[in-house]
Amino acid sequence: MILLVLQIITSLLFTATASSSPNGFTIDLIHRRSNSSRRLPYTDQLGGSPYANTVFDTTEYLMKLQIGTPPFEIEVVIDTGSEILWTQCLPCLNCYNQLAPIFDPSKSSTYKERRCKTTDHSCPYELIYADESYSKGVFATDTVTIQSTSGQAFVMPEFTFGCGHNNAGTFNPETSGIVGLNMGALSLTSQMGDKYHGLLSYCFSGKGTSKINFGDNAIVSGDGTVSTDLFMKTGKPGYYFLNLDAISVGENRIETLGTPFYAVDGNIAIDSGSTYTHLPQGYCNQVKEAVETFVQADRVPGPDIRLLCYNSDSIEIFPVITMHFSGGADLVLERYNMYEVGRGGVACMTLVCGGPTEVPIFGNRAQNNILIGYDPSSLLVSFAPTNCSALWS
Repeated sequence: MILLVLQIITSLLFTATASSSPNGFTIDLIHRRSNSSRRLPYTDQLGGSPYANTVFDTTEYLMKLQIGTPPFEIEVVIDTGSEILWTQCLPCLNCYNQLAPIFDPSKSSTYKERRCKTTDHSCPYELIYADESYSKGVFATDTVTIQSTSGQAFVMPEFTFGCGHNNAGTFNPETSGIVGLNMGALSLTSQMGDKYHGLLSYCFSGKGTSKINFGDNAIVSGDGTVSTDLFMKTGKPGYYFLNLDAISVGENRIETLGTPFYAVDGNIAIDSGSTYTHLPQGYCNQVKEAVETFVQADRVPGPDIRLLCYNSDSIEIFPVITMHFSGGADLVLERYNMYEVGRGGVACMTLVCGGPTEVPIFGNRAQNNILIGYDPSSLLVSFAPTNCSALWS
């Protein structure tokens, strides 16, 4: 999920100290589906209309964390497109309807509000997302505990997070907040410490078991693995950018070279918190036109005018899509990754064409059944096509 605005009133100095643990661990993920459109950040930065709800479900992957002493369990959306872990906190000045109990800092013996260096007052934060959803609150520290699949707890005392007292928008009621996993200093992977080298991998399943791995457990290698360069952009610090050279629609390869989308230093963000893939309007139209040439079914209006839809109850009518990333990392996607059948026998391509100010996104649906590893120290992202449900069974 791409963040439009992150406002921190003052800078923070902190040190996160993790308890003794192995050099890698794995956590179960929870797969949630909802009609929320927050994962489709279709709005300009001048206050345009947010992207409308559709009949297609959007997908979120959640992980369980425990915060405080005694530990209080929360479920948060994993998001490589943002930095901060935040959760709704009592007292709630204005909170969205969360089904699970909300974290009460007054009941944690290890909770402390962060103090601003310059004023010695509490340090507020404000996060505004592309559909105008937001979280506002104060920075605090507390003990964060992660229960790994091995049964060993990973404990991080004095973890800096956002305690949200004013949160509204299209957040899923089944979630407590968001955990940021980008390369920023306040992200979960950064606060784990140098021992884990920022190594992160996950394998998303459309149904069944999904996992997220940290440290040595996150290394992706072996037969079928391809790797591409990871880029950092000064205008979007912390985000994981890749360089997309071309997209093949069946056998028709459409180059980014010669288009404004072309780059050699990263042109698309890989984002676990956004469902669909987003491309710039001009290049996106070329891809959709190639799909239209291939498909023999009748074109019909979809749940949103930006979706390319046909009268069919099968995604087999569509061509295979291949993403060609720099360094020869060719990723052949399953049809499920790019197409979806909605209600009433309407099959659509799950590709959104964005405006000139929007960040292109490689969304989590396109990442399904691919083991994806992030190695910030080597500036590489690796892909290994995988049956994610069977990988740990």
